[in-house]
Amino acid sequence: MDIIRYNAPRKLLAVARGHPYARDAFCGLLAGLEEFDACLVEQPAAQALLQPSAAGEFDAIVCYDMPGVDFTADDAPAPLAPPEDVRRDYLAMLEAGVGMVFMHHALAAWPGWPEYAEIVGGRFHYRPAELRGETWPDSGYRHAVTHRLSAAGSHPVTQGLPAQFEMTDELYLCAVFEEDVTPLLRSDYGFTQDNFYSAAHAVAGRMHSRAGWSHPPGSNLVGWAKHHRNSPIVYLQGGDDAAAMDNEYFRQLLHNAVRWVSSAAAHDWARAANRRGNGR
Repeated sequence: MDIIRYNAPRKLLAVARGHPYARDAFCGLLAGLEEFDACLVEQPAAQALLQPSAAGEFDAIVCYDMPGVDFTADDAPAPLAPPEDVRRDYLAMLEAGVGMVFMHHALAAWPGWPEYAEIVGGRFHYRPAELRGETWPDSGYRHAVTHRLSAAGSHPVTQGLPAQFEMTDELYLCAVFEEDVTPLLRSDYGFTQDNFYSAAHAVAGRMHSRAGWSHPPGSNLVGWAKHHRNSPIVYLQGGDDAAAMDNEYFRQLLHNAVRWVSSAAAHDWARAANRRGNGR
């Protein structure tokens, strides 16, 4: 990603920042997409590109960002909503049908904007919050979990992968709108509160604590496809650190996802699903 590949047949926009990330590993992950010229732009500058005319210059967008969570506020982490023009442009971009891949902590972005959770297919909460009319506790996290992933049916995003594969990564216990998405990957890990720690405790400086915290059992779905308006969308929970992004199967998974959301077939699927009025 250090040079501009002017002769590349396709263009990829990668968006990051808002949460610590392994920049070199992330760039290396994207560099494996040999037919794409990948451009990395960090938040908040990236917001200027997440609108129809600018985003339309790219064949797909990978979001590894987490805007809208203010860790510097007195009541941190404070949820922020994007300005009205940013929301309007983002939704217009999805109406235009730009293919999107969301990774890992992007699930926690824009907690002050309810529709963002509908776009991605769920939400990770750093503090208790309302979601779809229900009160949710802060979400759970667990670093360095070695777990086995299984394909949840046949799909271009999982094509060429083993039926099961293993990786070590951070997992989340959080809200997933499983009924509104097409399942891609499931984990064999137990998504119950006894296997996770409180996110609110962690940001308060009490890492690896679940004291006084409770959370309902969660979904073991760690990868899914959906649409929002006319955009084909994939969410992959993996990719916390360099080791996870270096996993050969995760690399193939991410590459498959980018190639699928940028394909004519995915765009046809999203437009048809939008006309039907469902996420699958």
